[in-house]
Amino acid sequence: MNKKAFIFDLDGVIVDTAKYHFIAWQKIAQELGIEFTPEHNEDLKGVSRVRSLDIILELGKINASQEDKNKWLIQKNETYLSYLVNMNQGELLPGVLPILQFLKEKNQAVALGSASKNARPILEKTGIKNYFNAIVDGNDVTNAKPDPEVFLQAAKLLNIPTKNAIVFEDSVAGIQAANIANMTSIGIGKENILHEAKYIFKDFTFMDTSFIEALINK
Repeated sequence: MNKKAFIFDLDGVIVDTAKYHFIAWQKIAQELGIEFTPEHNEDLKGVSRVRSLDIILELGKINASQEDKNKWLIQKNETYLSYLVNMNQGELLPGVLPILQFLKEKNQAVALGSASKNARPILEKTGIKNYFNAIVDGNDVTNAKPDPEVFLQAAKLLNIPTKNAIVFEDSVAGIQAANIANMTSIGIGKENILHEAKYIFKDFTFMDTSFIEALINK
């Protein structure tokens, strides 16, 4: 049996916490008089919290002190965390659990590669932490996607070469990071946004276990 590394992003791939990030950022933007739309939010996917705030401030052409930035970053995180309190397995995106179960049955190496600093508690609350052999999140890396650091670190922890790694991502930056790392990139979401991915699925319900089997045996 071939052993591959299957690396999952978190927000928008495993759970839809992306909507909570959007609501929290929108709240900050509104307070600053900045219009922040779902389209603007696409630029924040897979991007660090600090860089996300800078993007929003650039939208509003606002120059802010580091003190103000720190205050807004804390405020955003507190708003976001308040939504995570009641998370459970019902928050998993459709089709994710069967894929994780299949990978476990096939004894494949599975990792999380996410910019989120709240990844571990989210995996615990949704009851899927035991499916992951390695977790690399925003606490473990210094470079944001499209830098491939998070995925390279995950593959290293799994002891699998990058050419045998498969990445599931919903962001352009994440797909680019996977491609830079010489990994097989699978986009979860809209084809017109994730066109740089090797394969694209609307969500995991469109992904057959035979597709995963083919990746394992490749």
